[in-house]
Amino acid sequence: MNKKTWPASKAVSVVVDTAGWFDPFAQRLVNGLISSGHRATLIRDYANVPAGDVAFYLSCMRITPSETLARNERNLVVHASDLPKGRGFSPMVWQVLEGTNQIPVTMIYMTEEVDAGEIVLQDTIFLEGHELNDEMRNLLGNKIIEMCLQYTNSPELPEARPQSGESSWYPRRRPNDSQLDPHQSLAAQFELLRVVDNERYPAFFDYRGFRYTLRIDKQGAIPTSETKG
Repeated sequence: MNKKTWPASKAVSVVVDTAGWFDPFAQRLVNGLISSGHRATLIRDYANVPAGDVAFYLSCMRITPSETLARNERNLVVHASDLPKGRGFSPMVWQVLEGTNQIPVTMIYMTEEVDAGEIVLQDTIFLEGHELNDEMRNLLGNKIIEMCLQYTNSPELPEARPQSGESSWYPRRRPNDSQLDPHQSLAAQFELLRVVDNERYPAFFDYRGFRYTLRIDKQGAIPTSETKG
């Protein structure tokens, strides 16, 4: 390994191009990198990405220009699926809707083809089936921080491997994807209720000529005495 291309102390950019749920996790990642002895910066605009050793593109919605990627030795993204399965948008949400409670999390190098780069690290988030959107995001945000620190703090450059197997693609979720069927039970639609965003795309249903929205919040576990009753 060439130590010059994998120094102990690295110049790292954490790039987040869209304000949203990942913001506090991005800042925590930057703080963790600095505490580990790296020179880390949170970047909001691709034009401001500096030259460096590593750039993490996290919770980014826009395609990164090739000239921006060229500024860093290595560019990485973290995707919540078992790539090449589940490329595309909101992979954790789609998997929860499919009934999955084990969510693979994959770190890959960025390439011109979206979500097609070599796999660097993989881990798994385990759900119990009751978690709501904010809880799932918290688990994912913490896992992303953990994996990014693991990669950057590795004493040697982690080995990467090509993706293998048949690929699949998840589409972008739209507000209408949060529509409930008033003629079905809440239990039958609970997975959808788990993944809706109460503020940006709340659950809703149309009934008797009007549209209604629903907000879901977890109040806590039911006391054992009540569940037995």
